[in-house]
Amino acid sequence: MARPDGAASAAIDRTLTALADPHRRRTVEILRQGPRPAGELARAIGLSPPAMSRHLRTLRQSGLVEEGHDGFDARLRIYRLRPEPMADLKDWLEETERMWSEQLLAFKEHVEREDPA
Repeated sequence: MARPDGAASAAIDRTLTALADPHRRRTVEILRQGPRPAGELARAIGLSPPAMSRHLRTLRQSGLVEEGHDGFDARLRIYRLRPEPMADLKDWLEETERMWSEQLLAFKEHVEREDPA
């Protein structure tokens, strides 16, 4: 299995760290349905605006979420998912699964060679 370089490894670490919190995972689930303002996210999850702001900052810093504005009100911040961090995580998980599958297959073949019964 090819090991991710330092930057890729750090990005995966940031993604996993951000997703370790249940409120942030719920935020990502809601944002999968489409972009939302922070206030709507806070109400949907049941968090105070300052708490939601802290979670959104972590998600932005991890690269999972980006902040933008709608075309009508520049004061209203709209949050949307960025696909790249999840795609990188998915690639890493697939490589890891492939490595473990190969290891388990090699172990099975070894055991079957050692035990002819």
